[in-house]
Amino acid sequence: MVARPRSGHRSCHGRIAIPARAPRTRVPSIAEAGAWADVLVRHQLLHAAVLAPTGQWLVQHRPDAPVQVLAGATAMVDLAAEIQHHIRTTRNHTR
Repeated sequence: MVARPRSGHRSCHGRIAIPARAPRTRVPSIAEAGAWADVLVRHQLLHAAVLAPTGQWLVQHRPDAPVQVLAGATAMVDLAAEIQHHIRTTRNHTR
């Protein structure tokens, strides 16, 4: 599953630390990680996300940013959670 790059990327965040959460009850599937990657690219929260044959994810936050290598499906879902947390906390601070 591949999330294709989008032009006009609007996000300017880097890696964001999120508060501790409850441990996972299951490991995310590649399909779940792919769905999250597609959503993040479609909504221009990532410039690109590509599943490598090794199971790693190659992600790029902005067109001019370096490519980040994520270890697997869990790392992709964790990145989606970090981005969601950032959006929610930023939105609450601006209200």
